[in-house]
Amino acid sequence: MAAGRNAIRFEVLGRSASTRARRGRVTTPHGTFETPAFMPVATAASMKGLTPDQIRSTGSEIILNNAYHLMLRPGAERIAAFGGSHQFMRWDGPILTDSGGFQAWSMSEGTKISEEGVEFRSFVDGSKLMLSPERSIAVQNAIGSDIMMAFDDCPPALVPEVVSSDPQLSRKRRSKPEEHKRRLEDAIDRTARWLERCIAAHAKPDEQGLFGIVQGGTDLELRKRSVEQICAFDLPGFAIGGVAVGESPDEIHRTVDAVAPMLPEDRPRYLMGVGYERDILAAVLAGVDMFDCVLPTRNGRKGYAFTTTGPLRIRNACHTLDQGPLDPFCDCLACAGGFSRGYLRHLFMADEMLGPTLLSVHNIRHFQRLMVDIRRTIGDDGWPKFADRWPCLRASGNPQSGNPLG
Repeated sequence: MAAGRNAIRFEVLGRSASTRARRGRVTTPHGTFETPAFMPVATAASMKGLTPDQIRSTGSEIILNNAYHLMLRPGAERIAAFGGSHQFMRWDGPILTDSGGFQAWSMSEGTKISEEGVEFRSFVDGSKLMLSPERSIAVQNAIGSDIMMAFDDCPPALVPEVVSSDPQLSRKRRSKPEEHKRRLEDAIDRTARWLERCIAAHAKPDEQGLFGIVQGGTDLELRKRSVEQICAFDLPGFAIGGVAVGESPDEIHRTVDAVAPMLPEDRPRYLMGVGYERDILAAVLAGVDMFDCVLPTRNGRKGYAFTTTGPLRIRNACHTLDQGPLDPFCDCLACAGGFSRGYLRHLFMADEMLGPTLLSVHNIRHFQRLMVDIRRTIGDDGWPKFADRWPCLRASGNPQSGNPLG
């Protein structure tokens, strides 16, 4: 069964001779984007504090909207009345929407998962709602994204040693290994059944591509089973879901390294929700083409800057009199514009909104510069020197520290 194969086209433009990395281009109804690609997240049809022009200035070619949030506020039907999210938020490039399933499960207490879908309470008004595969697709059709994600069942990781007040992590702690294995099995089979319903509900296959999502946690046998189920459908792209939900970096890398080559060679491969530099590089070397994460903007709003040499916290007193830029190698609006670390620290200490805006722009540009260099390195296979240009891959301040290149 096909779903949106006519809407999305993927070309492989080059391959690394020493790794599984490949460079490509995805063509959508709203333009093209080069891969490997990083997609910054505009959750509610907006990146907090940034205009579309500022987003474009970072080199971003595709962005992500959150179907769950837009369904609740302002409502998919209202977005459709404005001509879709592209017109609504004044972004003329490609947009990808997630299905909303993970958010419906993780953002509400008392959530119930059944064959019908996910029952949850709205964080807006507390009303009880049901998000089914059919409803998720209807929402994404109304939003008008170029790439839609299938509605899937994303179980949490098994992390019994975690002690946290976070309800999502608390759910993980209550799982025993044998219970978790059964939960993974249920999730991959339900995800396949839901995908078939998503395809049947897709009303605009010539305008919007639908990607399937592979589940299975860190169990490689279950991952293989999920790949066989999901890739049985003729879809324009496939995603690896259910990682970065509590696993260690090593577990993430092992899983992605095994699963990415299982996915079709001629379709884009998307690793959902993974955003640290080291994790992105490791996944690219495994053959992944697309990434998204809220880290650049969320951390930027908190005064945390990603730099070529490693992370820094701009509120630290050591930056008070520093007249240098966040990163001398960066050409973003903040760094090339001459805004000093001392000035940026002042903005944060004074609660001026310009501070989070400038750090968000810088952080997105940092990741886009990384992707540009990755694409260039795939072309010349110059991996031995890559880590020398990006010391942040080894920076001790990065919780994902280490160098995938060895």
